[in-house]
Formats: sequence, structure tokens, C-alpha cells
Amino acid sequence: MALTVDILSRLEPIRGLSSLRLEELASLCQAEIWPLGADPLQEKSGVAQFIYLLSGEMKIVLPDLSVRLLVGGCDIANWPIGYKTVLPVSSKAVTPIELLRIDFDLLDIMMTWDELSSVAESKPQQGNDDAAQWSTMTGAFSAQALTSSALAQLPAAHIHELLQRFERIKVKRGQTIIREGETGDYYYLIESGRCEVTKRLGGTDMCLAELKSGDSFGEEALVSDCRRNASVTMKTDGALQRLAKPDFVELLQAPLLHAVDRVDADLRVSAGKASWLDVRYPAEFTEDGLPGAINLPLNEIRSALGLLDKNREYIVYCQSGRRSSAAAFLLAQHGFKAGWLQGGLGVLEKT
Repeated sequence: MALTVDILSRLEPIRGLSSLRLEELASLCQAEIWPLGADPLQEKSGVAQFIYLLSGEMKIVLPDLSVRLLVGGCDIANWPIGYKTVLPVSSKAVTPIELLRIDFDLLDIMMTWDELSSVAESKPQQGNDDAAQWSTMTGAFSAQALTSSALAQLPAAHIHELLQRFERIKVKRGQTIIREGETGDYYYLIESGRCEVTKRLGGTDMCLAELKSGDSFGEEALVSDCRRNASVTMKTDGALQRLAKPDFVELLQAPLLHAVDRVDADLRVSAGKASWLDVRYPAEFTEDGLPGAINLPLNEIRSALGLLDKNREYIVYCQSGRRSSAAAFLLAQHGFKAGWLQGGLGVLEKT
């Protein structure tokens, strides 16, 4: 059975999700087929799951040894097996059956963000009749982003405040949103439209990246407290969500950015638990890069994330800590475990 929105929309508490979230969940899950006589509940995943009987008949044995018959499609089968009661100790397929397993944390995070985004959409910002279309921003707030990136670490209170404090602005094709050399004042999320990131080199504007709906920009200058290192110009009409620097620091930077001191960094790297990541220019890295370090300049990180291992922890460094803190934040946003060396390479040189 191919999972569809119609199937998921009859299951509890899944049916409370928005249609876009249901479509996303359907694409992430797959029904399991079990033969007559099988005990599918013996298979343990090691993580908390909701398990649904989609079709067929299955006997379950409860801890008091009483036996119940579950029939796929009936009212009770629309709830996870053992939901709010007790989990069975064993089961037996009376007919061939189809089951659906959903990771509890995945579903809980999706429901949390879905409900809070609905609240935010229902309350247009003061002076702006257009509600933010958070539910359509599947790039920035997709299930994968919410569960595999640092966004999953945000407490619900932060999520609510975060969505409330964003300001929606409409933008036109050709409009420059940030200019290279200016002071950083906002963090941006692209609700709709596309834009181009450029940097002035030798009198020519060089394209560094093209961003689309769901992507973000502007964090480097806010985290490092430096001037903008590139310009961003709209390639199409669209809408942006922007977050003022004080709100960005309070609600995103503080919970997502982790500093590591010299002693702890050395211990983690020497024990093989982490790797050095040098985000300076290649010439700087050649001069005094740390042994075994990977060199990936800050301005290349967005386009080179695929070169890094999400199962690996990185301790990011530069000369002062400015570039490395910005790089560590970018990595955290994309699901990497990363800390930045507090004080930068200067700390290492003084010891």
C-alpha cells in the first residue's frame, strides 16, 4: 500500500497536521507488509515509535496475558498500538497485515512547529495585513531540517517567539537587500522568490550562490559582528522574513552557537572525537594551519557542505574567532555538530 495523505489523515494524532505536513510525512514513511503468523512487534528499533495497523487483522497479548483482536481501518486501529494504555508483549498476524511505524520525535517536532506556525500565520504583524506563510517554507522548516539541524534543539517557547518576531517584507526583482561593506542589522529567510549572492573582486561582481525559497542569509555579519562580506540581490519578485539583530542573537545565536575553549578542543581532537576545521583563506592555512585540519574558507561553506561528514564533530577556528563563529553557526543550521574555538588561533599561538 502506497502511503497517501488520505491514509494519514484518518490516523490520530497525525490527522491534526496541515495538508503540506501530511504530504511531507507521506513521502518520508513506508508501510510494512507482514505475513500470516508473524509477530511484527518483536522487531525493536531502539527509538520511541508510533505503530499503526493499516490493514489486516492482528492479535495482541497484553502484560496481564489478556488477548485482543485489532482490525485495520477500525476506530481503535486509527490510534497507535498501546497509545495511552500499555504496550503489548507480543503479537500475531491473523491475516497478512500492513503496519506503519513513525518515529515519535519526528512526529512531535513536526506537530510542534506546525501548530506554532499556524498560530503565527493567524496573527498578521502590526501594520501588515499579510500573514507570514510559514507553512509553505518547506526548505527552512522541513521535517529533515527540523530533526537533523540545530533547530531541533530550540525549546518551544523560543519557536513561538521566533515566529512572532519575524517581519514580513515584499521585495522586487533587482532590489538589493544587503550590500557588501554595510553593517549587519537583519537575518533573512526567503519565503518566496530567488536571490543572488555576489562579492566584489577585482572590480567585478562574482556570483557566490543563488538562494531560493526556504534558504536564509545575513547571519555571518550578525554572528561575527563584522560588516557584510557580500551583497544579496533579488532575481525575482518575492517575500522575505527578516529578524532584527537583537532578536536573532537572543533566539537563534545564543542557543545554537557553542564556544569551545583551548583545553577541551585539544582533548576532543586528540581523542578522535572531533576534527579541526580551518575557515581562513588558503594562504593563511598554509602558513600556520593546525595538523590534520580541513581548510574550508567561510565564503565557500554554503556550496561545500556536501564535503563534510554529518556524523563527525567539527571544531571551527580562524585567527580571531569572528569567521569561525559565523561558520559554526552556518554548520549548526544545516545539521552539523560544530563548535568554534573561543578566541581563535591567537589562543593557540600564545601557549
